[in-house]
Amino acid sequence: MLEVTGRLRIPDEEFDWSYARSGGPGGQNVNKVASKAVLRWHFAASPSVPDDVKARFRAQQPGRITNDGDVLLTSERYRDQERNRQDCLEKLAEMLRQAAVVPKVRKPTKISKGAKRARLADKKRQSARKQARRRPADD
Repeated sequence: MLEVTGRLRIPDEEFDWSYARSGGPGGQNVNKVASKAVLRWHFAASPSVPDDVKARFRAQQPGRITNDGDVLLTSERYRDQERNRQDCLEKLAEMLRQAAVVPKVRKPTKISKGAKRARLADKKRQSARKQARRRPADD
């Protein structure tokens, strides 16, 4: 069971795991052991995630979701399979935590009357200053 937040939990049965040989350091061990973990999760059909979180996740992580609605994550950071598996789960949990945060609705602020008056007074002062620099009109 992957516990993302207090109300968001995903059972292990929803995850499909596969393993492959990993690149990077490890000597001969790299050539023999499939330590790279690949997590495939059918995100679109998951009953564990609310629709609003799904929509935000889809908007935040468009490159991670396939056309079939699967989320693909890989990890080959560590030399052993189990730690790479845990790394994949931690990555997914962090992404879902970010998607679970409801963004604040921005309320446009209103400019105060005093600020408007000050702006107009400043414009009048600037206008008068420039007016005083002009050459007097010949009548």
